[in-house]
Amino acid sequence: MTEVAGEDTTGSGEDARKPVNAAPPSGKTQLRVGRLVKAHGLKGAIKLELYTDDPDGRFVPGATFTLQVPESSPWHGKPLTVRDFRWMNSHPVAFFEGVDDRSTAEELIRAILWIDEDTQSASDEEDAWFDHQLVGLDVVRDGAVVGRVARVEHLPAQDLLIVRVGDDEVLVPFVKAIVPEVDVPGGRVVVTPPPGLFEDLPEEPAEEAPAAVQQADEADTED
Repeated sequence: MTEVAGEDTTGSGEDARKPVNAAPPSGKTQLRVGRLVKAHGLKGAIKLELYTDDPDGRFVPGATFTLQVPESSPWHGKPLTVRDFRWMNSHPVAFFEGVDDRSTAEELIRAILWIDEDTQSASDEEDAWFDHQLVGLDVVRDGAVVGRVARVEHLPAQDLLIVRVGDDEVLVPFVKAIVPEVDVPGGRVVVTPPPGLFEDLPEEPAEEAPAAVQQADEADTED
C-alpha cells in the first residue's frame, strides 16, 4: 500500500515509480493520507484531497487519523474516526464520528490526516519508497555524481525527483526509463536522462575583463 502526496499521483503505466510520502508532524514517523477540503451537504460530509492510492482501504469505517490543525482549532489534539466513505460524482467524500452537521464539518476544512507509518506494507510493494527515503540520495549519471535529490513532487501525470545541481534544480521524471535504479542503502539513484535534461542548466556569467584589457580593446577600436 502506497501513500503519496496528491490525488491519483502514482503515474501512468507499468514504469511509474511510487514514492510514498512520509513527513511526520511530530516526533514519530507518520504518513499523510489526505486533506479535508470542503464541506459537502448539511449532514457533516467532507470532500477529501487524497494522498493515497488506496483510499477505499484507508478510509474504512473505524479508521482513525491524527489531525494536523492549528492549535486554536477545537479539534487540536483530537483523533478523527471514519464513519463512512463514498464516492460522489467521482469525488471522495467521508463522514466522521462527531461531525454531524455542516458547521462542524467546516471547522475541519484544511485539516491534514495522518496515520502511523506502515513500513511493512511499503516494503512489501516493489518499487515503492517513502519520500524521506529518497530525499538526500546522490544522483549518479554515467558513474559520476551530478546532484542530490532535494525533494519529491507529485503531479497528476507522474512524480518528479527535484535534483539539486549546484544552485540550480533539475526536474527528473520518476519513471524506470529515466531512473532505472534506486539504491537506498547505497545512498544513490542512477539516472539515464534524455539529452539536454542536465545540459540545459544556465552557464555561469563570464567574469568581466580587467580594466587594462578593456582599455586596450578600446584603443584598438579607435585605431
